[in-house]
Amino acid sequence: MKNYRIEPPFWWAGMKDNRLQLMVHGNNISNLTVESPSKKLKVESWQSTNNPNYLFINLSLQNTPHGTYQLHFLENKKVVNTIDYQIKSRESNSANRRGFNSADVIYLITPDRFANGDSSNDEVDSLKEKLDRQNPDGRHGGDIQGVIDNLDYIHKMGFTQLWLNPVLENDQPQYSYHGYSTTDYYRIDERYGSNRLYRELSREAKRKEIGLIKDIILNHIGSEHWWMKDLPAEDWINHNAKFSPTSHKRESLHDPHGVAEDRNGFADGWFVPTMPDLNQRNPMLANYLIQNSIWWIEYADLSGIRLDTYSYSDKKFLTDYTQRIVAEYPEFTMVGEEWSINPAIVAYWQKGKRRHDDYQSDLTSLMDFPLQDALVKGLTEKDSWSDGFQKLYATIAGDFIYANPEKLVIFPDNHDMGRIFTQLKHDVALTKMALVFFATTRGIPQFFYGTEILMDNKESDSHGVIRSDFAGGWKSDKRNAFSGSGLSNSQSEMQLFMKKLLNWRKNSPVIHTGKLTHYAPQNGVYVYFRHNQSSKVMVVLNKNKGTVVINPEKFPSMLKDEKGRVGRDIFTERKYSMNKAIEVEGMSALVLDIVKN
Repeated sequence: MKNYRIEPPFWWAGMKDNRLQLMVHGNNISNLTVESPSKKLKVESWQSTNNPNYLFINLSLQNTPHGTYQLHFLENKKVVNTIDYQIKSRESNSANRRGFNSADVIYLITPDRFANGDSSNDEVDSLKEKLDRQNPDGRHGGDIQGVIDNLDYIHKMGFTQLWLNPVLENDQPQYSYHGYSTTDYYRIDERYGSNRLYRELSREAKRKEIGLIKDIILNHIGSEHWWMKDLPAEDWINHNAKFSPTSHKRESLHDPHGVAEDRNGFADGWFVPTMPDLNQRNPMLANYLIQNSIWWIEYADLSGIRLDTYSYSDKKFLTDYTQRIVAEYPEFTMVGEEWSINPAIVAYWQKGKRRHDDYQSDLTSLMDFPLQDALVKGLTEKDSWSDGFQKLYATIAGDFIYANPEKLVIFPDNHDMGRIFTQLKHDVALTKMALVFFATTRGIPQFFYGTEILMDNKESDSHGVIRSDFAGGWKSDKRNAFSGSGLSNSQSEMQLFMKKLLNWRKNSPVIHTGKLTHYAPQNGVYVYFRHNQSSKVMVVLNKNKGTVVINPEKFPSMLKDEKGRVGRDIFTERKYSMNKAIEVEGMSALVLDIVKN
């Protein structure tokens, strides 16, 4: 039997879409024909490209039961090779899996920097880059086992979803730890573990009621991807597989006065020379990418997908991609990264949005970069008619532009920007206010690992520093955030603060689905409520240095029927009468759960 590479490596019976495309790579196979000796598996057709080393086989799995099937490869009607292809049985109720939603809180981890659970895979002979923990941009040894080992910590902190930066193989010679230069779409990087271990992470997390979100890159690959040594087709990579930088002008996709040259300059350009830009207009590549995502959802029992550099991919492909994922998994969640602080640019991509060009999209969610920007400016700028809290208020007031603002993923920071503690000038009080805001406003909150212990990047804005090692993830660490050993008083206090906040949120349905009602900020104070028919929460953000007095009579729409009730401080348990003036300490966030006295 000749050694052919086949992707996907296996598939499942009973998928809604019964079509399956196999990409087969082997020496000079383009002149071969393909047949299945079983009547239960039908070979519909096969296609070759300008590269004689590839065949794309189109199978029909209609009424195909699970089992192992042979595929015969023939030359002049003579079988020259036979492969066994497995069709697996699906997990029960797989199609109806629940995605993540506003009841969840996401913990974002850069796996190389979180915890080293298996030092034996720190270096792998077959992979280029070796361990170099002293280098901020090198590989430090964190892995999937390290995440599994600390699921109890993640659960007790109150997180219900895990988003790992990409863990697929990145066999680049340097700067490979971040994961965004894929070299194999079907293999977990061995320095992180294995496909089986990734699936085990998903299962172990699920036992603790934590879902797993996979970070997927559709726009580009790594320059060391095995395709680059033998491209499947001459149009597989944009710009004839030669580096031509993107303009990063995402506005060009929507500009009513714009030109095709600018649109192509954005969508077809490469990020850097080590990230070849994929041409999703090639239908075989488009199908490959869609099937790959479905394969990982099914294989690893995912609860969501985070789509990197979303708008850089071909627009029509993104329509097909989102529609096919949702058709297979109607309750699944996908969140796209559209890094713009212009809400109109972000809102364009969300499912249900009425657009000027009638573009169709089934993308569930977007990363809410406009809100992140507004929050930082709201807390750091001096208040005026247009600055400070007014920017935060105006951004929330502009939610009418979104189809579903409640489904946006909101965050104080992530792996590509300065730590929120640093953005807020290393002010603990402001950081607490930021965390309260993101935990209580509309949307699905995401927090970056280490926020709970005030990790910062005051030395540098480089990504390697931003993604520093989590204290306690390595046996040699003098501090241990998992146990609390060696943390400073402010770090321990912040960790406890966030733990209380998130666990309270976990058990507060009014925050998950309640209506958001806010009041225009005044004099450095921003007040808003989350409420439904049975519950109400009042949040007061006071960024003044001194205590302010809040008169409930100023909020008649929300508090006129609350006489005789009390507001319970979720952190201190102190009770405040809702028909008396409330004192709010300077530089603090007060969260009151309004209950019967």
